[in-house]
Amino acid sequence: MTVRARLRRSMALLGVAAATVVLAGACSSGPDVPPLPAVPDGVVAGAEILRNVPYADASPAQTLHLSLPTRTGSVVPLVILVHGGGWFSGDRHDVVQQVRDLNAAGYATAAIGYRLTGEALFPAAVQDVKAAIRWLRANAAVHGIDPTRFALWGYSAGGNLADLAAVTGTHRTEFDDDALGHADQSSAVQAVVSWYAPTDFGTMDAQNEDPGGCQGTPEAHGGADSAESRWLGAPVESSPELVARAAPATYLDDADSDALPPFHLAHGDRDCTVPYGQMLEFERALQEAGVPVTATVEEGQEHATWQFADAQYAESQAFLDEVFGWTEPSDG
Repeated sequence: MTVRARLRRSMALLGVAAATVVLAGACSSGPDVPPLPAVPDGVVAGAEILRNVPYADASPAQTLHLSLPTRTGSVVPLVILVHGGGWFSGDRHDVVQQVRDLNAAGYATAAIGYRLTGEALFPAAVQDVKAAIRWLRANAAVHGIDPTRFALWGYSAGGNLADLAAVTGTHRTEFDDDALGHADQSSAVQAVVSWYAPTDFGTMDAQNEDPGGCQGTPEAHGGADSAESRWLGAPVESSPELVARAAPATYLDDADSDALPPFHLAHGDRDCTVPYGQMLEFERALQEAGVPVTATVEEGQEHATWQFADAQYAESQAFLDEVFGWTEPSDG
């Protein structure tokens, strides 16, 4: 099945046509989130940024910045940006350059916050990502966003969260917490970009035995003090069941592979933080499940640097453009 055919099938599964949108506030379940101000009928509006918008009310972390391009009456695709930081740090400011570039290309963006390990352990952060997707779909119409063209773009730990949310968007798992709101909305997305993401905590140290181009000492992941162990709440090396639950490939067997979105993966071959074998391993799992995937190893690139972003951004946006059939609006 082609990428475009899969997108059409995804639209059908969402129960909406490409030009149909879900009315904001149509869902009555979940927290009482104040409605946002409506733009004019037909969604003809200039560029705007809505900051610190709550998508749930279980934590102050559950807010997003919604950045909207100029809209001329046609719905625009949305990219949901999930920052990295080892599940214990980082915030939406880490993705500000991608917000600017995507807005300039006509995409709406939602840079989301989520509960970090100082507040809540696995699987809370994934539940937050899926809650944000549902809130955004419920409120798409009022902002001129196309609810059938949602993409996740995650970085490092945020890539792990994006991958987990994407592979479980078509079926219920522990990552679906109805108490976070909008339980009647789909959390499915139609495209995924995942940069230098850990995808199987249990194989990371073995992959570091041959660290490729890493110029320093590879980071260890199995011990109790690793970022992965702190997020799980137990050491990776002695918690195989938890490790499996945090691995996106685990959920591919239960998913309808034809309904899963295409993935674009990217990783640097000099990454000392997350071995690029993680990307290759997940790429193989997606291929075996019949999910469209492209994967790029960026030669000479390290983990989470501006140089990596410069090298990879154009290819990642081109992937989204192709999946969504999107053309950057002209100035005129």
